[in-house]
Amino acid sequence: MSDFDTLPGAVGSPPQHYGNPLGEQKALAAGEAVVDLSDRAVLTITGVDRLTWLDSLTSQSVAQLQPGESAETLLLDPTGRLEYDIRLLDDGVATWLLLEAAEAVGLHAWLERMRFMLRVEVADRTADFATLGTLGSPALTPASPNGVPLVWRDPWVSVQRGGHQYSLVVEHPGAGWTYSEILVDRSVLTTDLPAAGTLALEALRIAAWRPRLATEADERTIPHELDWLRSAVHLTKGCYRGQETIAKVHNLGHPPRRLVLLHLDGSDGVLPPHGSPVLSGAVEVGRVTSSALHYELGPIALAVVKRSTDPVGDLTVAADGIEIAAAQEIIVPPSAGAEADIPRLPRLGAVRR
Repeated sequence: MSDFDTLPGAVGSPPQHYGNPLGEQKALAAGEAVVDLSDRAVLTITGVDRLTWLDSLTSQSVAQLQPGESAETLLLDPTGRLEYDIRLLDDGVATWLLLEAAEAVGLHAWLERMRFMLRVEVADRTADFATLGTLGSPALTPASPNGVPLVWRDPWVSVQRGGHQYSLVVEHPGAGWTYSEILVDRSVLTTDLPAAGTLALEALRIAAWRPRLATEADERTIPHELDWLRSAVHLTKGCYRGQETIAKVHNLGHPPRRLVLLHLDGSDGVLPPHGSPVLSGAVEVGRVTSSALHYELGPIALAVVKRSTDPVGDLTVAADGIEIAAAQEIIVPPSAGAEADIPRLPRLGAVRR
């Protein structure tokens, strides 16, 4: 439990809401509230080789990360599937890794196995530092054990250097996603701040098309399917585990699935849970990954569907014994990938006409 669990109206741990989910969402969107994420994990890596080591293992170029700079990087398996999403912040002495709670033990153990003779040390600092999420600049003091405030600013706000955006929209909703995560020493953590629940954060995240490993990914996911090359992949930085798949799909192929935003019919008051089937007629074409009631857009969801799904076709979502009509908003288009545009050579012996 955290101190936020004891606030009036708190539901859940960490609190999903405090009795007014839509009002909390408005306050969070305006930058006037914080979200308790103290169940999230925090690892540190110290030692002079820390950044070059991470650079060699993961998808983003972080070897030259400067004190106070934020980044996001992915650890992939050898076939390019997603294993870990790592939010990075360096303070000149230590690199701070912000993670979902379920990721910390596995990533910590894997990093320990990969140390070899390098000058790095990995430590779990979750017991010392709590994470708060915000879209503004609330009046709180971030921890700064090495003189640099520990504030991670989400790079999803724009396409990062070396990255690529598959979405074809002129105004990407991520441009307004001014999200940051602030580390606070648990010994001085205070609840004297306007608070919003995790439901508010999820609704705003979904509206920004922002993928989350815990919800949007499964054991088959590659970054292209979620448009994650936008913020967490550097396409020309050199070799790392899974890099071959990243390059092949981006340059020569197409991701087999794609992320979409669904605008849901709210007539029945049902929000489809994670894993709800997405249907085109009677055929299942994908699954809902997250859903929320947005204070302006109404009921919305992110879903991963087959690449071949008709981008203008009618879709429904099956949940609670009913079928919910869903209008599809394209995030990753069916044409994503094949950026090299290499002309196809004629088959040997083929007759030109």
